[in-house]
Formats: sequence, C-alpha cells, structure tokens
Amino acid sequence: MKQFFIPCLLVLSVLFAVFSPPELLPSGAFAAASSKDTHFLKDEAYRQDVHEQFEKRKIEAANRYEALFSVFDTESLSLEQREALEFLYAFMPLCDLADYSGEFFLKQVDAAFKARDYFSWGKKIPDEIFRHFVLVYRVNNENLDTARSVFFEELKDRVKNLSMYEAALEVNLWCSEKVSYRGTDARTSAPLALVRTSWGRCGEESTFTTTALRAVGIPARQCYTPRWAHTNDNHAWVEVWIDGKWHFLGACEPDTGLDRGWFAGPAKRAMMVHTAVFGRYNGPEAKNRETPWYSIINVLNHYAPVRTVNVQVTDGNNRPVEGATVQFKVYNYAELYPVVSNTTDKDGKTSIVSGEGDLMIWASKGDYYGYKKSEPESGLTVVRLDQTPGRTYEEHFVMHAPSGKPAAAAAKQPAGKAVTTENKAVTAQRIAGAGSFRKVYQETFISEHDARQLALQNQLNPDEVWKTLNRSQGNWQEIRDFIIREKDNPRLFPFIAALRDKELRDTPADFLSGHLQSRKNPAVKSGTPEELIVPYVLSPHIALELIQPWRSYLQEQWSGGRDVIKIIDDIKKTIEIRDGENYCRCPITPRGVAELKIADRPSRNIFFVAVCRSFGIPARIDTASAKPQYFENGQWKNAVFEDAVFGKTTEKSGKAVQLTLQNASDNLTKPGYCTHYTLQHYQDGDFQTLDYEDNPLVSEFPYQLKLDEGYYRLMAGSRAGDGSVTVSSEYFELKADKPLTLTVRLPKIEEKLQVLGNVDMNTAVSLNGNTHLTLKELSHEKGLMLCFLDAGKEPSRHILQDIPAVKQSLDKWGGGVLFMNPDAKSGAGFDASVFKGLPEKTVWGTDNGSKVLQSVTGALKMELGGNFPLTVYLSRNGEILYSSSGYKIGVGEEVLKTIKKEKR
Repeated sequence: MKQFFIPCLLVLSVLFAVFSPPELLPSGAFAAASSKDTHFLKDEAYRQDVHEQFEKRKIEAANRYEALFSVFDTESLSLEQREALEFLYAFMPLCDLADYSGEFFLKQVDAAFKARDYFSWGKKIPDEIFRHFVLVYRVNNENLDTARSVFFEELKDRVKNLSMYEAALEVNLWCSEKVSYRGTDARTSAPLALVRTSWGRCGEESTFTTTALRAVGIPARQCYTPRWAHTNDNHAWVEVWIDGKWHFLGACEPDTGLDRGWFAGPAKRAMMVHTAVFGRYNGPEAKNRETPWYSIINVLNHYAPVRTVNVQVTDGNNRPVEGATVQFKVYNYAELYPVVSNTTDKDGKTSIVSGEGDLMIWASKGDYYGYKKSEPESGLTVVRLDQTPGRTYEEHFVMHAPSGKPAAAAAKQPAGKAVTTENKAVTAQRIAGAGSFRKVYQETFISEHDARQLALQNQLNPDEVWKTLNRSQGNWQEIRDFIIREKDNPRLFPFIAALRDKELRDTPADFLSGHLQSRKNPAVKSGTPEELIVPYVLSPHIALELIQPWRSYLQEQWSGGRDVIKIIDDIKKTIEIRDGENYCRCPITPRGVAELKIADRPSRNIFFVAVCRSFGIPARIDTASAKPQYFENGQWKNAVFEDAVFGKTTEKSGKAVQLTLQNASDNLTKPGYCTHYTLQHYQDGDFQTLDYEDNPLVSEFPYQLKLDEGYYRLMAGSRAGDGSVTVSSEYFELKADKPLTLTVRLPKIEEKLQVLGNVDMNTAVSLNGNTHLTLKELSHEKGLMLCFLDAGKEPSRHILQDIPAVKQSLDKWGGGVLFMNPDAKSGAGFDASVFKGLPEKTVWGTDNGSKVLQSVTGALKMELGGNFPLTVYLSRNGEILYSSSGYKIGVGEEVLKTIKKEKR
C-alpha cells in the first residue's frame, strides 16, 4: 500500500526543486570514479572541434562570464567533467547560456555520470550514443529544472535489477503514474512542473518521459511528426536505444513491450518523422538539417513507406539557382506547413526523404518565389522563381495523403518480446493502478468547499477564489498564498484573469507578487485607459514564455526610461540578434536578454515589452502578427526594429486597412479559423499565417479585422474521408484607404452517403447510475452518435476535446451522443468531468461484455483490435452512415456533415 504515497512524496521534492534556484539545491555532485585524466571525448579530432567551439562561446557569452564559466575554475573538476561541460557549452542554445548557471550544468553532467555508473547497462552504451542521448539535459523547448536528479532518486531502486529493455518499460509505467494526456497551450512545461499538474499534451509527455529515461541512463530521444498529412494536428513520442537498436514507445502510455503504440497506424501515413540531436552528430540517420549547433535527423523509414523527393530551382530563364530556400510543405490546420526546409546547391538542387503523399514545394530567394506540387510519381520537381508579390488571383488544387500501407522498413523493426496472456493481465492491472496513483494525488488539490471557506475567512469573492484555485491544480498552495498576500489589492482578480491556466499551474507566489505590487512600480503612463493597465502593464504574461521576476531588475538596470523611441533605439544598439543560435525556440527571459545581450527576434520582442511595462508603458505582442507593439495616443503602434522586406517594397507602417470576411451561404458547415481557413501575410519570401485561432474576433461572421497594408492569401480547405484535402486560395493586396470584403467559401467535396451496416436500435445500454435505455430511446428519434473509447489513451481524449467544437450544431440537431467504455477499457483514474462543452444530450455508458461494440464491429465486418476510439453515426433506423476508428482530428465535424447529408 505504501507505493500509493509515491506521487505525494515526489511532489514534496518537486515543490522544493521547482521553486528553488539551481544554486540553492543540494548539489548531489558526483565526481566520476574514473581517473581524473580520463577523456570524456575520446576522439581527438572531435575533442579539438568541441574545444574550439567552446572557446568561441566563451567570447560570445562574455557578459555572463562569471555565472557561466567560473565553474571551470573548480580544482576538483575532473577532465571527464570538464570535457562534458565543454561539449554542452559549445552547442547549447542561447536561452541556456542566458538563463542558467555553470553550477546548474555541472549538476546535469554529474547526474548523467552517476546514472551511467550506477546501472549495469551504462557500461554498454557507446560514447556517441551516451553523449547525445543521455548526457544532454534538454529534450526540446521545455523550461529546465532539476528533474534528472529527482527522477533518479525515485526510480533507481525500481529499475536497477531489470534488464535495459524491462527498465524502459518500467520507466514509462512510472511516467504514466505521474502524467496523463490532456491538451494544453504550446509552452512546454518543465518536467517537475508537469508532475505537479499531473497532465499535459503529447509534446510535454514525451519530453517528460525522455527526461525520465535519461535520468536512469537509458538513451532516449523525442520523435515528432511535425504535422500529419491525413488529418490536422501533429504528434510526439519517444525512441529508446536498447542493446544496440532504437525502439519506440508512447510516452506515458505503458504497454507490454516496445515498438507498440496507438500512433503506429497513423505513422504509416506520415510525411515526416524527425528528431533534433544536440551537438555535432555523426550517426547513421539521414539529416534533414545540419547546423554548427544541432542536427535534425530523419527517422521516417522506421515507420512508413518513403520516397526521395528531388527538387531543382531555376530562375525565369531556366538557369539553376544556388542558395534558394526550399520548403517541403503539407496541408494541415488550413495552411501549408513546412516539414523540412533546405537550401539548394550550386546546381539548384536539393532533396529529402519523405512519405508517399503530396508535398507543396515552395522556393524563394531575394525578390522572387515559386511553388509547385510534388506527387509520389513525380520525378524531378522543377520550381521556377518567376513570381513576385502583388498579383491578384485564385487557385484550386488537391493534396493527397499517404495511403497508410505497411512500410517494409518498419516491418523489419524489432517487435519486442512476446506478449503472454499472463503478461497482458498483469500489465493491464498495473496500468489501471497508474491511473489510481494520479487520482490519489489529484485528491490532494484543494476542494471547492475549502476554497470557499478560505475566501470567506479573507473576505474575498468565493466564486473567484474557487475558480482560481481550481485552475491552479497542483500549484494551488502557491496561488492561495499569493491571493492571501494580495487580497487588499483591487486589481488582484483582474490580474489573475489575465494569466493563462498553465501560468497559474507553475508560477510561484513571489514571482506574481513582484509584478502585481504596483506600489513598487513606476506610475502608469498618463493617458493609459484603465482596461489596459492590468493586461498590458502589470501582467507578467507577454507571449508563451515562463513567468520570471524581471520587473525590478529592469527598473534598476535599464536606463531607457519612458521614451519608447529611445527604448527601441537602445535595444537595437545593445542587443545582438542571432536567430539560428536559439534553435530550441524556448524564449530567453527578459533578464537573460539584458545580461547576455544576445537574443533571437522573438526573445528580443518579449524583452521590449517587458522593458516598457517595467516603466509603466502599455505594451504587448500582437497575437495575430506576433509583432511587438506599444500603446500611444489612443492606438497600438508597431515597434519597428528592422525593415521587413516584401519583394522590392518595404512594409508600410501607416494606416491599418479594414478587411471584412463573410461566410458563404452554401457552406455545409460554419468555417472555423485554423480548422477550415486561415489568413496569411506575405513576408520574406513566404506567407505567414496570422494567428487568430480561438480569438473571439473571428468567432462569428461577418467580422472585420484591421490589418497592415501588404500582400495576403486567404486559404480554405475541405478534407475528404480518405484524408485528402481540396484547397482553394485567393491572393490579394490590401492598400491604404481601400477596405476589402472577402467570402470564406469551403471547397465542395462530393461524397455520397453509404449504408455501412445495420445495428438493432432496440439494444439496451447500461448508463451510469445503472439506468438502462435502448439505442432507439437515446437517439431521440433523430439519430445517434456512438463513440467507443479507450479512456486511458490519447486518441480517445482527443475526440472528447474535438466534439465541443460542434456542440452548438449538434444541440440544434437534437439527436443523441453516447460515449461508451467497453469493460476491458474502463480507464481507471479517468475523470470525464474534466472534458467540458459536450453536447446537451451526451450520456455515458458501460458496454458490459463489449456486446454493443461487438454488434457494431460485426455490422461493419471489421477487426477493431485496439484501434480506439471507434465512432459511428446511426440513423434512427439503425443504419450505420458513418464510421471512423483510431486517431483522427475533426470527427465531430464529419459526423455533422453526415447528419446534414442525411437530411437532404
């Protein structure tokens, strides 16, 4: 029974580790037992290359020399430690140079060596594999913490007597005891912060699991399909190196063996699967990109059939163009998204290995661009740079997704150990227990009753206090302390309302107080409307960065004052821009930018906003265009740091132009931004999507936007059942004082309804609370959407987040929605109440003995296996008019289209 207390014990470590600067944490320093003159980098040429790069970094990071490099003056530092540190410093992204200390990185090195020497498999790992996939502390764009040391202490006794293969499975089971899937925003939480929340999206789960595997010395890497071709969205999982071979697993989704996961089927339809490798890597995998600091390696052939896509770029006179940027794009989320970006050689050529679907090849150089679709049967795809921005026209095309047939290469992957009936039963029992661990931990969060009592004791609004503490999840104690401390501040709850949920889940009370305590802040600039003060002056939330205490530091160290033009000029003079070196895309903190005096553009823009707010000037990052802005004379103005060149013209910063978008009357469904259509602005040789996703400005048609002058594209797409997309694009120019109205018209796809099978509508269903109703009764004489879930897996949770998008239309239709857990998929620890916004007539049932599921699969004549969720639409007479199994985005919309076709 005592293992039920593990999550709570770990959280005590997490609370200390997350909220303490790395320098204050117990060192746990581990000097390798080997001789002090043992090389970590054993290849002399590689060692020299690393050392030269390290020396360059010492010069680049001279403004933080003491914080970063004094650690090398430690007399006890072994040669192995020194070389490992040099390797990390030589290749780390700017955000790590700017925001962490040498002591922090030494602890990361020591933790890696400690795991290597503690576990039996540590001695079997080749140097190169250990260097790139165990030693490296960063997985992707997560905020860093001391998770490696915390995880090692909890896992070491649990896995030390296992084989490397068994240990990888056990670590993943442990991960599922801490974290499960739930969608959230794009910032990647630190691993310890994720433990406190107990859930996260796939990118966070895979970062968390990779960190845990590396903590026990098992080489691991996060793999991504950047965007699917057959459906919207993307996915991330983990590969582990076991006894000489790479295997895959679903992060926080334990199974009875490796090389298993619900995503294996969808991955057969992927156009790209890649992973980023820290440092100069000489492994056998194909490289999509190689830079001085990292490589992107292509592992698609592990999962899907592949083809080589050959491209040549020519000018208007058919001469090869060297140095052209070539982007290989798939259609996803109503935009053409680059899965790979390359540069042409002296013959104007480049190539990649990709999947067996269509790619849009987009090439640009200087003032010119061109594009052409590449299909699987294409030979050499020749793209001419013969276009410049400004032409008004429309175009229509179809993008085909891969079919999903098995890959010969993937079939050769090790299948793992045989799964016995006993093994399945034991594993299923332990997986169910994992959900129970999370549930026990989540029950330590403050209750509604206690939150309301706290509010009354402090004379606060009980509704506001409960809403806030409920949003904060495992961080509720910190947020409680913040609320009590600031309870007399009239701006307390508006300040909280301006924060994202994730910021409430991982920000310490002291950090929030440091920003809110206006008595320590300069007076707000005169003329600032009251409604702008909290969100654009006092709020620490700027973009998707981790909240840090930068305000008082900037007030003391920055001399720009309240003159915005001077602030911009000082930033241009003092902050050097190096976009490529912050390759992980984790924003540098404002203090880090001020100290290092080097940044990428997004971090520089955040820094500008932070400086302005520190001196009482309203400022923001515009969510649609990602441009930094400040408020002056009653309007928002762009902060211009460099000219953005569009062809031969420079972006104008004059009047905004009004664009009106209206809905076509014959659209089968109401178009959703990013789901069906997007607006894109031409910049630097390509169209960049304006981010209006979930923005209330675009929630209802018609609507008006104020946009900068320039060249734009309106793109809309309709996806067919086979995953292919029919795309329509309208290219247009916005000019000053010339408002424009456009219509969002979704392309028509002719797909006739077919009766796929029949189900007896008199079949009785057991609902929660032991009520029994027939499928006919649940259909309300309209029809029934029936969905069978495997509640513990991500695809089933995706559909529960997908359906609310069509709630209004399904409510208007009036039929039934039934979610069922077959009894073998009961999903212990699953809480349906966290999924909000489901249709009014949604009910939950249990399919005892899987009888209803068997009836449906029998009617469809299909073998479902574990390919959940299975969603069908039943007419009032029991005809199956729609069916979808497995991972898919947009199922709710497809069911709605089926209902509308049935009515016609």
